[in-house]
Amino acid sequence: MRKKITLGLIAVFAFSITAIAQEINWVTMDEALELQKKEPKKIFMDVYTNWCGPCKMLDKNTFQNADVAAYVNKHFYAVKFNAEGDEKVTYKDNTFGNPNYDASKANRRNSAHEFSRYLQVRAYPTMVFFDEEGNVISPIQGYLKPQQLELYLKVFQTDAYKEMTTQEQFNEYVEAFEPSFK
Repeated sequence: MRKKITLGLIAVFAFSITAIAQEINWVTMDEALELQKKEPKKIFMDVYTNWCGPCKMLDKNTFQNADVAAYVNKHFYAVKFNAEGDEKVTYKDNTFGNPNYDASKANRRNSAHEFSRYLQVRAYPTMVFFDEEGNVISPIQGYLKPQQLELYLKVFQTDAYKEMTTQEQFNEYVEAFEPSFK
């Protein structure tokens, strides 16, 4: 009897740690585009740099949130992209790299990656949303708390953004939005 109770407590403890420590399943952009061919889903891309303080806060405070991780994993292919890294990316029949990348500056300011320039990323962090065909929907700049990110995740995932043609319509959506993430 004692053994069953102990095993039961271990199982509950293990499950609760898994639920708390849920992480976003990050893939590369090339992997996400390949995955879209088999199972169409939107892409959520975190464009960051190694030296960016708000990027680190986003990782720690927002992407580690269980509600954020569960929602992103269910509805998006999540891409983590270093805007000053040396990864090669093939997008829309073009290959992007970072020809001026300096490995000695890997954790400091480095040259901007061609793909981040193509996406017109001008600040870090920037989260870029892509539709099921890999087309850019919109970039969202800056650090967001889980409830702030929830609004964007849901407006893009549900295609509600397609019905908004004015700033006033978006403002109404924001005012009416009821966050559910903790």
